[in-house]
Amino acid sequence: MKTFCGRANPTTGSMEWLEEGEDYDYHQEIARSRYADMLHDKDRNVKYYQGIRAAVSRVKERGEKAIVLDIGTGTGLLSMMAASAGADFCYAIEVFKPMANAAVKIVEKNGFSDKIKVINKHSTEVTVGPDGDMQCRANILVTELFDTELIGEGALPTYEHAHKYLVQEGCEAVPHRATVYVQLVESKRMWSWKKLFPVHVEAEDGEKILVPPSEMENCPGVPSVCDIQLNQMPSSDFTTLSDVVTMFSVDFSKPVQSASTYYRVQLEPVKSGKAQIVLSWWDIDMDPSGMINCTMAPYWVKPTSALQWRDHWMQCVYFLPNEEPVLQGEQLYLTASRDQYSVWYNLQKAREGGNKADEEEPKADVRVESPVCRCRAHLLWNRARFGELNDQNRTHQYIKALRKVLKTDSVCLCISDGSLLPVLAHYLGAKQVHSTCMQPSRKDLYHPHEFFKANHLEDKIKIIEARPELLKPSHLEDKKISVLVGEPFFTTSLLPWHNLYFWYARTAVSTHLASNVTVLPQSASLHMMIVEFQDLWRIRSPCGICEGFDVQTMDDMIKDSLNFRESKEAEPHPLWEYPCKSLSDPQEVLTFDFTKTVPQHCLSTEGSVNLLRKGTSHGAVLWMEYHLAADISVSTGLMQMSNEKGNCEWNPHCKQAVYFFSSVIESEILSDPTAVTYAINFDTKTGEIAMDFKL
Repeated sequence: MKTFCGRANPTTGSMEWLEEGEDYDYHQEIARSRYADMLHDKDRNVKYYQGIRAAVSRVKERGEKAIVLDIGTGTGLLSMMAASAGADFCYAIEVFKPMANAAVKIVEKNGFSDKIKVINKHSTEVTVGPDGDMQCRANILVTELFDTELIGEGALPTYEHAHKYLVQEGCEAVPHRATVYVQLVESKRMWSWKKLFPVHVEAEDGEKILVPPSEMENCPGVPSVCDIQLNQMPSSDFTTLSDVVTMFSVDFSKPVQSASTYYRVQLEPVKSGKAQIVLSWWDIDMDPSGMINCTMAPYWVKPTSALQWRDHWMQCVYFLPNEEPVLQGEQLYLTASRDQYSVWYNLQKAREGGNKADEEEPKADVRVESPVCRCRAHLLWNRARFGELNDQNRTHQYIKALRKVLKTDSVCLCISDGSLLPVLAHYLGAKQVHSTCMQPSRKDLYHPHEFFKANHLEDKIKIIEARPELLKPSHLEDKKISVLVGEPFFTTSLLPWHNLYFWYARTAVSTHLASNVTVLPQSASLHMMIVEFQDLWRIRSPCGICEGFDVQTMDDMIKDSLNFRESKEAEPHPLWEYPCKSLSDPQEVLTFDFTKTVPQHCLSTEGSVNLLRKGTSHGAVLWMEYHLAADISVSTGLMQMSNEKGNCEWNPHCKQAVYFFSSVIESEILSDPTAVTYAINFDTKTGEIAMDFKL
């Protein structure tokens, strides 16, 4: 069987589907999986073990055999916990075949083959009876089917089916229940991830204000959850407007309904302000009494308890459809609507004299409309991109650079996806502005014309519905381009250097450029720094023994998958969410000159970087810097660094590239290295960067 995988092609700026061998998909799945992170989650594992022991004891006290159903077993860890707690038999269900095979090996290695049967099926296909997958229904249901949103991985329909067909009535469940909590906040930073703020530009003829189209202004956005490491959001970036409130809970020991419904709670703001955001997280009680609790609550909710770092469960940011001014002490109703896989929120003011009884009962299967993006911009730009477009300091750098290079007779071409640059160039005095529309065929995506129209510029900026390589002189009214601009930003880019597509586009349009053309940015550079991560290293680090069980088979599987491609690849991570300290100074390793065309030959470099601080070298972080004009640069990575401790501040709108050293993946303990040598190669044919590091 062949697998087709989408990969961004930095030389064309588009997604391409490449045919890969059948192993590829599975290796990607394993290499990028969260299994290692879950196995390192000590709090989760300890609490599950306690809950499972208690459930087995309760069943045994009733004089029954303990028959366990473990749905989504993964490594088989929870089934092994049940078997060692005295369960008579466990059925461990795992739909992903390579994972089920690993579970069989792990179970065997730990000596539980007689007590645990691994079933490689979706739980909804499992049969019960003398000739079935399970001899009888189970009386203990153990699962770990949760994501950050709790229900995003299909926990509700899975539980609903299991209660109907696979477990006894009145069974024990671990976890016993889950509870979802919410808090209403005002946050300019988080709100800037949902909508476009007006932009102020000082032009020759006074101040101009760029406004978003009204469809964008009133758009509810997309329903997909925004999950982040809320523990990295400083308290200065948001104001809590309400106490933490319980939104809803699900009892997993009783039949579960997955049909769409809503829940409503009454809220009284503890402070007046603008209600914009609902922050949400959940906890699970492993036992009916609630004594064994595992919580995702952020730092300000339980400031006394030590926080367990984890990346497989984080916290949710939900955007209200509109900003709502609220007053301290007034009565509000917050409604959480959900379908089988997602949740969304609405806020209403309490009606004076309304009947309270009508307000609170959640009703099953209410047809609640999930938010749909009407402006189409939310389909083109992700949340970080909205944040980037709203970053006034960044916009100001581009304005400053454009002022330096634009003249009254400038003919300007902008190549970037959904950018403000054409409008800025027009207001700053360019005679003619052209803007390429990179996806002219995609009618479902936001079109820049709507933005120009909202600002009465539709006849001032010409949109060219053609890719750079298909540009004709007639598109430019037979004029040569004197200023070529880009941020550069392209929606298909995954790694920092994928935006070098701008260089390829610049090369494709060379025949249309004036001999004295100014290119902005004039050049770019790739930078690198060696770091020690506070926690992110865990996602790639082997676990070995987990709660007394040998899971090395899983470690080996992940390692094989990471090495599946001869050269390991860097992976994108938003480092503002993952603290690290620098062990070396940042180093510029490659430069790309946009005033010239892309060369035929590869660009390579090698060298070594000295380690200045004590610490564990987990990996290298790489990012791009764009040199817009003399002395004006923007960084997609390091913004600043404190020299004493080496704490780093990262660009919050971009993902940086992280290359984990093999010592993390192999879990080697190295004697203190003093330097790291590197070899980096930019292949101009593919636009990809290969790298190798040695400690």
